[in-house]
Amino acid sequence: MAHPGPWAGGVALRAKSAYLRVSHAVRGGIPLRDLKLPEQRHPEKAHRPDNAQPKKPSWIRVKAPTSEGYRQTRDILKSNKLVTVCEEAGCPNVGECWSQGHATMMIMGEICTRGCTFCNVATGKPQALDAFEPGRVAHAVQKLGLNHVVVTSVDRDDLEDGGAEHFAQTIRAIRHRSPGTTIEVLTPDFLKCPPSALEKVVEARPDVFNHNLETVPALYHEVRPGARYFHSLRLLQRVKELDPSMFTKSGIMVGLGEERQQVLQVMDDMRSADIDFLTVGQYLQPTPKHHGIARFITPEEFAAYEKAALNKGFLMVSATPLTRSSYHAGDDFQRMRAAREARLGRV
Repeated sequence: MAHPGPWAGGVALRAKSAYLRVSHAVRGGIPLRDLKLPEQRHPEKAHRPDNAQPKKPSWIRVKAPTSEGYRQTRDILKSNKLVTVCEEAGCPNVGECWSQGHATMMIMGEICTRGCTFCNVATGKPQALDAFEPGRVAHAVQKLGLNHVVVTSVDRDDLEDGGAEHFAQTIRAIRHRSPGTTIEVLTPDFLKCPPSALEKVVEARPDVFNHNLETVPALYHEVRPGARYFHSLRLLQRVKELDPSMFTKSGIMVGLGEERQQVLQVMDDMRSADIDFLTVGQYLQPTPKHHGIARFITPEEFAAYEKAALNKGFLMVSATPLTRSSYHAGDDFQRMRAAREARLGRV
């Protein structure tokens, strides 16, 4: 074998340097993105016209997170390499919830295959599922000492079962590590999946099955273009058919341009599907490229929505400007369970 000339090392180094530049810029043939930049986080929205972001009223503003409890929760999540919807969706309650050790786990990556106009979760082509993620989620739940945990995900239309088996594995892993913890799942709609996908999640027996309708039917084409209102409604109804004892939950945002009567009709639709728990919260616009805020709903209007929903027969209703799907989810679960027992005459 010939000895390389004195210039070969320089060529090799230059080649290695070029390779490293390319490998840092591209992984698996997909250019790497800085998901902290809005234009890279939401490429499908880049050419949308800007919508004005009105000043938030006093009842919407929250303090920046600074507590020691917040930092401890953040460190546990970071050490387990976990993604939370609290961060990805820009939830205004993150400071309060994390200070109490409560966090909503977001599984199956941080990139969603949908492009809903209200959502701040990054969109695009996601990476392969992480087989070790369910175990890491279970470890974090145990470390945080959670009595109730909410597990959600991005939409994974690239997977045959939409990630249903991954949900089931995560539920089973949490049950194994923390048998006393109640589990709430907030799932995608499994729109392009066979019926067996939903069945996998229900068979894993979460305590609460949540899937958000998000808005009124008339706004779906603009707000949730990749979804179908009556499919989502039927999904929740099907959960009850598969397991009548399982609590079901759904939520909507207001302030997107809906009318009050449309919201009341959604409540009726939910009750026809035997949904137990309704959440109603104020839509907050993540960036100028997202769907604009039509108006801020007053606390008094939220109180009226809550009263109307309870009169329609929901076991539990949370309707406030800052209400989100998993906000105070543990306490609300206990109240919902007590309400069912009272309705059945067991208390």
